[in-house]
Amino acid sequence: MPPDPGLSVAAARPADAEAIFALVDRWARAGEMLERPLAEIHEAIRDFKVARLDGAIAGCGSLRVLGADLAEIRSLAVGEASQGRGVGAAIVAACVADARELGIERVFALTYKPGFFERQGFAVANVMDFPQKVWRECVRCPFFSDCREIAVARDLRAGDA
Repeated sequence: MPPDPGLSVAAARPADAEAIFALVDRWARAGEMLERPLAEIHEAIRDFKVARLDGAIAGCGSLRVLGADLAEIRSLAVGEASQGRGVGAAIVAACVADARELGIERVFALTYKPGFFERQGFAVANVMDFPQKVWRECVRCPFFSDCREIAVARDLRAGDA
């Protein structure tokens, strides 16, 4: 399905933090993603992209660089009314483009929806392939011993479209 013609994706601005928080909080409360406090969103605002449909924020996601060759797509959230309109795919594409521009070789995500990421060119991976994430963040997560998220990754080195 082609993206909605009224869809645009751009770097988030500090004024977008409340809308990002609302999107993430909605899905965190539903048990579909991990929560992100508003203060954390403000601190990481430069990592975020926002998707707008006809000018209104419809989705968000961030690219967090974890090393010279590795980055994570996180906090990917799309409003219920905007589902199925290419919003999530557009945000992932923008994050992948940023990773390429930075010379990142591999992008990964931890998700409850691996099928979505597989449609974006990712493949299921072993979370232990990302020790930078596991031992810096996952180990502090309340769900560490009972994690339901699935790791997916995409290799961005030459030859990957």
